[in-house]
Amino acid sequence: MNVNELDTPALLIDQEILLENIRSMQEYADANGVKLRPHTKTHKMPYVAKLQKKAGATGITVAKTGEAEVMAARGLDDIFIANQVVGKTKLERVRKLAESIDVSFGVDSPVQIKQIEEVFRGAQKPAQVLVEIEVGEKRSGIIEESDFRTLLEAIRTTDHVHFRGVFSHDGHTYKAESAEQCRELFEEASDRTLRFAQIARDEGMEPETVSIGSTPPFLLGFDIPNGITEIRPGTYVFMDASQSNVLGHYGRCAATILTTVISKPTRERVIMDVGAKGITAQTRSVGITATKGLGKIKEFDDVFIDGVFDEHAIIYSEGFSSQVEIGAKVRIIPNHICPVCNLHERAWLISGDEVVDEIPVEARGKLS
Repeated sequence: MNVNELDTPALLIDQEILLENIRSMQEYADANGVKLRPHTKTHKMPYVAKLQKKAGATGITVAKTGEAEVMAARGLDDIFIANQVVGKTKLERVRKLAESIDVSFGVDSPVQIKQIEEVFRGAQKPAQVLVEIEVGEKRSGIIEESDFRTLLEAIRTTDHVHFRGVFSHDGHTYKAESAEQCRELFEEASDRTLRFAQIARDEGMEPETVSIGSTPPFLLGFDIPNGITEIRPGTYVFMDASQSNVLGHYGRCAATILTTVISKPTRERVIMDVGAKGITAQTRSVGITATKGLGKIKEFDDVFIDGVFDEHAIIYSEGFSSQVEIGAKVRIIPNHICPVCNLHERAWLISGDEVVDEIPVEARGKLS
């Protein structure tokens, strides 16, 4: 089937670019002597996770317990939930997963340790936890060294919680104003993660894993400091307009949204059949990942989505309007691919202009 025979809107994945993105990141991790544990919240597709694993990934990362359950059901058996898992209901789900796969998850408070100890009492093996370190993103994670030592002591005094290591996410590198500032932020975040890993050693708790994340520093090819054992990039697998701005080109964008021109009310206004419910309304306003508009039209230079309603995208461009008729199909490179994948039930794998496979987005909507 030719891609233009697909009904729209449709999520397209370019097979050749996808495989090259997977290969190049694995090669980068191997060259730096670290494990690659890709974050599958980007694609939410066991099909793609298996491609990453086949290429050499040690396991996968997910954001939510529900994503872990879907991936485990499809044969992925080494999963890290890079999030705090809180509450008896979720912890019982993780305990069940741990009966058949290697699953670990994040913590950053002694309160969580108490809950975990209660739920995992009598389990086949202890809960595997990594402590999150806040490194500048101003999200979750341990900030004070004294709090880290208190948390380690809480873990040490349990019978059913095992300290696996530490992890961090340097998401603030997205806002770096230059590649050099990105490097500075990345190195500061890595050094801080390593410092907490050393504190754990000083406390007699050796970290098996010292894990860092965020795609931009890896796209820029920064050397990974000694002592880091694992990286967790996600967006690299499909890329998007935001991450492409780090590289200065769109050649590594595997994912696009095929859309149809459905209306041309004025000489310059063009309406597409996908809106916020298919491409989101996300944008990035600062730094090396800053985007223009709400998505780029792949086939046209300097044509961007100016606005979206729920089911409509609006472009104001007389030049673009003069080149497309109602019924024409074009592809949008989304600003941020991760939430976009979560909006689609399936993706179409393409090679050139031919559709070669249909991929279900099986972890779509798994928010708990």
